[in-house]
Amino acid sequence: MRASDTGQPGAKISAQEEAARYRILVEAVTDYAIYMLDTGGEVTSWNTGAQRIKGYTPEEIIGQNFARFYTEEDRARGRPAEVLAIAAREGKFEGEGWRVRKDGTRFWAHVVVDPIRNAQGELTGFAKVTRDLTERRQAKEALDRAQEALFQSQKMEAVGQLTGGVAHDFNNLLMAVLGSLELLRKRLPNDAQLLRLLDNAILGARRGATLTQRMLAFARRQELDVRPLDVAKLVQGMGDLLERSLGLDAEIEMRFPDDVQHVIADQNQLELALLNLCVNARDAMKAGGRIRISAQNERVEDGHASGLKAGDYVCLAVADTGEGMDAQTLARATEPFFTTKGVGKGTGLGLSMVHGMAEQMGGRLILKSKPGEGTIAEIWLPGVADEHRNAHGETQAQEPVQAAGGLNVLAVDDDRLVLFNTTAMLEDLGHNVMEAFSGEEALDLLNRHKFDLVITDQAMPRMTGMQLMEAIRDKWPGLPVILVTGYAEIPGDIRVKAPRLGKPFTEKDLARAVAAVRLQTSLSP
Repeated sequence: MRASDTGQPGAKISAQEEAARYRILVEAVTDYAIYMLDTGGEVTSWNTGAQRIKGYTPEEIIGQNFARFYTEEDRARGRPAEVLAIAAREGKFEGEGWRVRKDGTRFWAHVVVDPIRNAQGELTGFAKVTRDLTERRQAKEALDRAQEALFQSQKMEAVGQLTGGVAHDFNNLLMAVLGSLELLRKRLPNDAQLLRLLDNAILGARRGATLTQRMLAFARRQELDVRPLDVAKLVQGMGDLLERSLGLDAEIEMRFPDDVQHVIADQNQLELALLNLCVNARDAMKAGGRIRISAQNERVEDGHASGLKAGDYVCLAVADTGEGMDAQTLARATEPFFTTKGVGKGTGLGLSMVHGMAEQMGGRLILKSKPGEGTIAEIWLPGVADEHRNAHGETQAQEPVQAAGGLNVLAVDDDRLVLFNTTAMLEDLGHNVMEAFSGEEALDLLNRHKFDLVITDQAMPRMTGMQLMEAIRDKWPGLPVILVTGYAEIPGDIRVKAPRLGKPFTEKDLARAVAAVRLQTSLSP
C-alpha cells in the first residue's frame, strides 16, 4: 500500500488536494475579501469575505472587471489600471481609499494586490486582498474631532482669560479717564471750543468702555443684572433705535406670537446683542434687504442638537436676506477678532460678545447660513412662565434718588488712579472721604475711625472686596458696604449680599448707589 493511501502523518498530499484545502481556507475567511483577477482585471474567484464586504455573490461578480469597486472619480482617472500596473512593475501594491459596495454605499478599504507569475516568470493574474476599515477610520476621525474640539476649547478659554484680564485693567484706566474728564468739565469756564474738545474726549472714553463690555461679554465675565424680560416688548421698544442705526436700506420686520414667554436675561446686554446682530445683518446686505426679528417658545429635551440643558427656552432670531456665509466662515464667525468687514470696519467682537452673553445667561447663540441664502442668528435664552416672573425678581423701574452729601466714607482700592478718582467724585458730592489701598489697611482705619459707608473694589490682592465685606459684617454688622467690580468675578455662593457698582462708573452712577444705600439703611449726614 502507498503512503498516500494510508492517511497517516507524513503522507504525501497531491497538488489537487493542496489546492482544494487552500480554497476551503480562503472560503472560510470572512473578515477579508480575498479573490483572484486575470491580467485584465476580471474577477476569477470570490470568497465569503468578499461577498460579505462588497455585497456581490460569486455568480454576480465572477467575469466582471474589478474596476466597478472603485468610485466614479477613481475610474475616471484610470486608477484601477494604475493599481495593477504598479503591482506588476514593483511586485506589490498596498494602499487605502474609498471603494463602492453593490448597494452604492462607500467604505474605506485597505488593499493589497500581489502579481501571480508562472514558473517562467510570466504574469498570469493577481491576488487581491481587501479589508474594510470604515469603523476604524470613523473612530479615528471622531477622536481627531474630539482632540480638535478640546484644543479649540482650551484656546478659547485662554483667549477668554486674557481678554477678561485686559478688559478689567482697561476698565480701571477708563474709570480714571472718564471720572477725571467729567469732573474737569464741571470746573472749566464756559468756553465752547474747550467744551467741544472735552466732550470729544469723553465720547472716545465711553466708546472704549463699550468695547470693554464686549470683551467682558465674550469672556463671560460681564456683570449681569438678570431678571425676567418681555422679549416682544423689549424688541418693539427698540424699533426707533434700530431704524436710526440701520438706515433706510434695511427694512425691519417683527414677528412675535402672543404666547411668547418672558426670558431670564440682562436687558442692557440683550439690547446690545440684538443691535449687534442687526448691524451685522445690514452689513451683509450690500444692496439693502429685509431683516426679520422674531421669537418663539422652544422645548429642549436631553440630547438636543444645541447642547442646552433640558427646559423651556425662547429662541430670538434675526434673519437677513444677505449674501450668507460659507461653511468655513460660519465655523469661525464667533471667534474673537474675526471679521469679514475689512480693516478698520469691525472689531470682530460683535458675534463673540453675543456668544459670551448668551452662554453666561444659560443660553446659546446658534448661527445658520449658506452662501446666497442669508443668515439666521438665533439667541436661545431660558424662558420663565408667567406665574414665576415675580419669583425671579421682576421689579418696576424706579426714579433715581438724589444723594445728599455729608457722609463719612471709606474708599478702598489697590489702584491709586481709580482710588483718586473715586475720592474726587465723593468729595464733589459733599462727602468726607478717607482712603485705603488694601483690605488690611481698611480694617485698620475702621478700628480707629467711625464711618457711615465703605466703598471697596473687589479685585484686590491678599484680601478681596468680598473678604473685606465679610470681615466688616462680622465686626461692624450695621455698616453698609458698596462693592465695586469691573466684571463678574463674584462667586455664586457668597455668604453676604451687597449693592454693587460696575466699572467704569460716572459721578451720577456713584450718587445713585450712595442714595440707594442711604434709602435702605436710613443713613443721615
